[in-house]
Amino acid sequence: MRIIVHHPLAAKLQALLSESLPNAEIVTSDSMPAAPADYLAVFNPPQALLDAQDQSLKGIINVAAGVDALLNNPSLPPNVPIVKLRDAGMASLMLDYSLYALLHFSRDFDRYAEQARERRWKLRFPQPRSQWPVGVLGLGAIGAQVAEGLARHGYQVNGYSRSAKTLDGVTTFHGDEGLNEVLRRSRAVINILPATPATTDILNRTTLAQLPEGAVVINPGRGNAIALDDLVELIDSGHLRGAALDVFPHEPLPPESTLWQHPQLLITPHSAAPTMMEDAAAQIADYVTRWENGEAIASVDREAGY
Repeated sequence: MRIIVHHPLAAKLQALLSESLPNAEIVTSDSMPAAPADYLAVFNPPQALLDAQDQSLKGIINVAAGVDALLNNPSLPPNVPIVKLRDAGMASLMLDYSLYALLHFSRDFDRYAEQARERRWKLRFPQPRSQWPVGVLGLGAIGAQVAEGLARHGYQVNGYSRSAKTLDGVTTFHGDEGLNEVLRRSRAVINILPATPATTDILNRTTLAQLPEGAVVINPGRGNAIALDDLVELIDSGHLRGAALDVFPHEPLPPESTLWQHPQLLITPHSAAPTMMEDAAAQIADYVTRWENGEAIASVDREAGY
């Protein structure tokens, strides 16, 4: 059994998988020419690697939660099952990022930074978390844990998903009107939706205007969801207070982008929830073992995009 690994940390992943699957031949894509495999464990693989596959390929494991780059690859084999990492340590990191960004605004650290630039000393009294209702968009494996985690931290949380969900401590909504309802109720909205055609620019001038005046936007999820020009326009007009942006439609964010210098934007380099290699290797080994044992595994819905 051959497993080919393609990932920025391929060597580390190869070593971890070799411990879990000692009878498998595990190679990295940069250590050999593109060749057929039984399984691929990949992150944004090159077309040449996918073109080299034949009928021996039994499954593709996407070494990330987002599968949009893989699904958009024109060389993706049509009938091979695809699975993706589910959490792999990312949910707790995403929760950390969301809490940090919430505190950045709710505890006035954005305004303290402005005051510091002006050498102005002014105390701003904290508001209770009950006055900062939060909307979480996307209640999948990671989004659900973020929403429940924020609720445990004392926030009033409203969650949105395409289909109905039930979560502890979270008021949930679904469907088109559900999205608008969550936005209307939220002083902060956190995007963790998957990247699909249906979610592209879902947060645009019309939907973002549903947020109450002074609300903030936090995006640690996928870069396609926000129409950035519309977001900046609503911030500049005073309707929105600011935003924390970790992901963008095109990465890395170009040095010449005006977003870098915007005083009401907190920008980070796609760092909210990097994949933890130990957890990723454990999931990959589990997927391969179950496939080899003939077990059925819930795979990515190519049409839905997740």
